[in-house]
Amino acid sequence: MSRYSDRAVQLFMEGKNCSQAVFVAFATDLGLSEETALAISIGLGGGVGRMREVCGAVSGSAMVVGLKYPELSKAEVYEKVRLIADEFKKTNPSIVCKELLGLSKPETSSVPEARTQEYYQKRPCIKIVEDAALATEKILFGEAK
Repeated sequence: MSRYSDRAVQLFMEGKNCSQAVFVAFATDLGLSEETALAISIGLGGGVGRMREVCGAVSGSAMVVGLKYPELSKAEVYEKVRLIADEFKKTNPSIVCKELLGLSKPETSSVPEARTQEYYQKRPCIKIVEDAALATEKILFGEAK
């Protein structure tokens, strides 16, 4: 683990969603207040609004790219996001939330599940958040394991 992945996991365990956990772990070092970073990233949790589409942790990583490199072109940002996704997929089969969670039915509720011990045991989200933060750090800062 690393400073960023440790922080992302801590934030997730405190009840932040996957996108918030990853984005905030980096955003505060890049000049955003935690409050602002939490507000910006909240809607991307649960695979965007809990629709189980693109993983919120990966979406949080993509937002870090734009924050860190505001001077880059769209193509340059897209390339960095793709590199992060490729790095993430070295330890995960997909960047799609429902696939990562092994869900076969569409999500019908926008209400997040309560964070209980059972929740943390049945969901791989802690590891996903850690992996997204590590991939982001490796690609953007040339660090992490």
